Amino acid sequence: MSSESFPPTEARNQTEVFAIHGADPEVLAYAMAKYSRSALPMRESLLEISAQRAEQFLNTFYFQYGHRSIADLAHIAFAVERLSLLAAVILVDEQRWDGQERSTRYQNFLKSGWFFPDFGADSGSAQLYAETVQNQFAAYQRTTAAVQEALRKRVARPEAMKQDAYERTLKARAFDVARYLLPLATNTSLGQIVNARTLETQVSRLQSHPIAEVRDLGQRLRDAATGPAWNVQAQAGAAFVEKLAATTDLAAEAANLLTRETRTAPTLVKYAEPNAYLIETRKEVEQAAAELLKGVAPAPASVVDLVERTETLEVELAATLLYWGSHHPYRQVRDLVASLPESRITEIIELGLRHRGRHDEALRVFHCGAALRFDILMDIGGFRDMHRHRRCVQIQQGFTTLHGYETPIGDLGAEVNLLAEAGALEDYKSAADAALQASAKIAAGSAPEAAMSALYVLPLATRVRCLFKMDFAEAQYISELRSAPAGHFSYRRVAWEMFLAIKEQYPTLARHIRATDFTQPIDLLQR
Repeated sequence: MSSESFPPTEARNQTEVFAIHGADPEVLAYAMAKYSRSALPMRESLLEISAQRAEQFLNTFYFQYGHRSIADLAHIAFAVERLSLLAAVILVDEQRWDGQERSTRYQNFLKSGWFFPDFGADSGSAQLYAETVQNQFAAYQRTTAAVQEALRKRVARPEAMKQDAYERTLKARAFDVARYLLPLATNTSLGQIVNARTLETQVSRLQSHPIAEVRDLGQRLRDAATGPAWNVQAQAGAAFVEKLAATTDLAAEAANLLTRETRTAPTLVKYAEPNAYLIETRKEVEQAAAELLKGVAPAPASVVDLVERTETLEVELAATLLYWGSHHPYRQVRDLVASLPESRITEIIELGLRHRGRHDEALRVFHCGAALRFDILMDIGGFRDMHRHRRCVQIQQGFTTLHGYETPIGDLGAEVNLLAEAGALEDYKSAADAALQASAKIAAGSAPEAAMSALYVLPLATRVRCLFKMDFAEAQYISELRSAPAGHFSYRRVAWEMFLAIKEQYPTLARHIRATDFTQPIDLLQR
């Protein structure tokens, strides 16, 4: 055989790569899934597949045979507008989630509006709620103006910097401080792009939540996925079809191509329902935590606690479950669980699996075994930024008034109280104190879901506790990224404390982390 004929032409490397545009998400998922069942190339598959055939395939292989990875191939974009900050925190709590939300660092939320829950006949709570939220927005406006003016006096505009850029930068710094007063009732908007499997999980989780707004949000997501999608090209397409009106057949063909109704996931999320496993487990875990920790006050805790590994995997599992259902530090819960008999630890673990259905994945609390566990107590505003680190396993506790609130320090160093310098410290404390007091009073009222409605008046300054489990690479990444000067001072502090904790326990490894010293002054005009 001559060298010219070897290898055969059909065996030679002829790799082809091309991007795909215009296919409906479920049709595309079906076409990609066919690679495992058909030798047809992608172009031929897409040309022969209809939405009806895709639905038939998915009904068989996704729902009957349980091939859930197929749904990973259908990606859907959503705009979610005018939801509360409280609902937004819950919505994005998915480990496989991509999206962006309105930034409290760069946008003025004064005109965003706010969510008003159903208070039923409890008019007293409704009035207190409205007055508290309005008071927080007024304090937010005053604080923004006062801090911006204080920064003007302290930070001179460089000659090379334009006046509008200077004002915009100082206003952003002022928002960094004033955002602490925004209540969780504040309306926001976000965009998300998720695959259909994540969407199904998300919808089910939201529909299982004790907050009415969140349950409604889950239903709206499901409706948006299964109903007609908004087509960005529809208006232009309709105009083109109108031009072809004189040619009936051509106009009909154009209308079918350009203005047809598209449903992004009519099949893959149609059965998403409230998750009984999550609902019942959450209830029983909270009850177990309340019984076991009865009379035990949450121990004093630092902002960041790197909890060294001394316990067995069984103790970690049980402790994580109880941590999820309480407001206590992980170290305190872990040490208490470690002192229990083995039989009691087993009972606690079984609480987390007792109601697991045939198709339910184990709850996130069962993601145990990570080398590094950071128990972090910080303001809700800063936590929302840390919440984006989805390579971590995050076990968030519920929002509460028990931990008090943070007073922002700003970026001028510990020796400078920016709020005091702006003459806004007492105003800030008064608004924050009133909000926490109002929350406790609303929670004790007779309104439907009173305890849940009370959470909406909590300001972003309110402290929340979350356990972040990760490997070294993620700890290195967070410490470096979040401590950088362009970040918000809240999470810069947390990232720096994470680095210091690693340095204390693993000094050799800490040498490889390029963290920025949070205690050193920064250039306020650099963002």
